[in-house]
Amino acid sequence: MESPIRTARRTSPLLTGATCLVLALTGCAGKDDPAQARPTPSASPAPKPAPALSAAQARDVITRYSKINNEANADRDRRQLDTVEDGALYAMSVSDYTETEGLPAADREPYKPWSYDLASAKLYIPRLADGQDRWFAAALSSEKGKAPSRLAVFAEQPRHKRWEMVSVVDLDSQQLPDVALDREGYATAVPANDNKHLAADADLLRTAVLDNFSTGGTNTGTKVFAPTKASKRQIKVHSDAATRFGDKGTSVFDGADNRFTDAYALKTADGGALILFSHTHTQTDAVAHSGLQINPGKDDRAWLHDVPRTSITYTFVCNDAATVPAKAQPSRLIGYTCARTNASGPPLPSWTARA
Repeated sequence: MESPIRTARRTSPLLTGATCLVLALTGCAGKDDPAQARPTPSASPAPKPAPALSAAQARDVITRYSKINNEANADRDRRQLDTVEDGALYAMSVSDYTETEGLPAADREPYKPWSYDLASAKLYIPRLADGQDRWFAAALSSEKGKAPSRLAVFAEQPRHKRWEMVSVVDLDSQQLPDVALDREGYATAVPANDNKHLAADADLLRTAVLDNFSTGGTNTGTKVFAPTKASKRQIKVHSDAATRFGDKGTSVFDGADNRFTDAYALKTADGGALILFSHTHTQTDAVAHSGLQINPGKDDRAWLHDVPRTSITYTFVCNDAATVPAKAQPSRLIGYTCARTNASGPPLPSWTARA
């Protein structure tokens, strides 16, 4: 709810009669004297933008998410899950359901309910200008007594009038980003893209992450990011893939069409920003020559149905978090979380003929 705009303070009436005695040192102009000094209205300070929601409401959102997420996961109920998740996170969760359903019942692990620990949760609720979509971030732990180890973003879906989690990133460190908070404990939202006050925006960060996977950071990855556990891990994924099959095959990473372009940014104490965004990439494994085949693993069964292939392209959707300085210095990738959302590839010719 927005604070009402306060009206300008009323001016005093014209001074007449005995009031002139008080102003004897400066004189007292008559009512019709054009030289009379008239007090000017004092401008009211601009009201602060309203926070996206209160801290109590944010905790209620988190509690509701945990409850409904557990109910949906127990039955792999996509429709119910859709009431508390959206965007990249929903795509990642549904892929987990699909992967589980591809396994024999005996290989499926029993579902274990969980919940976020509200006592240790740290809320980053931004003040938002009129017309801005409402959202907030939270540092969370799913274990009581443990410090938060992941960052989540919840966004309001105005059409359905409900809050849904759209992103969650597992952090490599329990040292949380130093988000700037005002005296009331609220954060400041800043533009995640086209922000001239930051060394990098979400689009450049996304390009750098994709470069880490596809080239090992040669083009932009190591220029945009300072070395961190997260960025080093992405580069290692690339280097390990280069030797994965030896001379029998190849494994190549590439960017893919990304449907999840929303990004969220909060001002940090150093004048920079914490930016949370998503990306999509592919990994294509292929045999080096005829006579070889790739046998899908059990986790691929939902998509590949145990059919040997000559090549397989896996699609991954990922959530990422980075801190970006205000100065022209490297950013820091502080965590990312990925899920395989698809796998496809041509079957062996013998299987094609059999089909």
